[in-house]
Amino acid sequence: MKYLVAIIAVFVLTLTACTNPQSNSKAALKSPEKDTTMQVTAAAKQYKKGDLVPTEDVCMVNDAFMAKKQLLVKHEGRAYYGCCEMCKERIPKEAAVRVAIDPLSKKEVDKANAAIAITGDQGEVSYFENEENYRKYVENINQ
Repeated sequence: MKYLVAIIAVFVLTLTACTNPQSNSKAALKSPEKDTTMQVTAAAKQYKKGDLVPTEDVCMVNDAFMAKKQLLVKHEGRAYYGCCEMCKERIPKEAAVRVAIDPLSKKEVDKANAAIAITGDQGEVSYFENEENYRKYVENINQ
């Protein structure tokens, strides 16, 4: 019985770690109080809500900016990124995790080809068809 409890505990921790944007980096997302500044520790580059971010720094399964390079998953000649082994398995198997809806045009976008920006307070990202759509979207929400 003790072994079953231990196995369940490890399983739950594994799932939680994969879905937590901070699981892949100690200080991946810093948000003390209302500060939404994202900090990349290695590059000393700061990202904030509304910024475009490097594709390889995004877990495309969890749609979260992770502040460091993620695991590369190649599928049909395209590069996708995930934060853990479970994500690496899901990307080639589940088409739904490889696409998103552009919030401006409402068109389906392949995440591997998208312009990606932080749009949530906890590092959540949105995918855009191109940088022009991203700029129009940011312009519209800032008015």
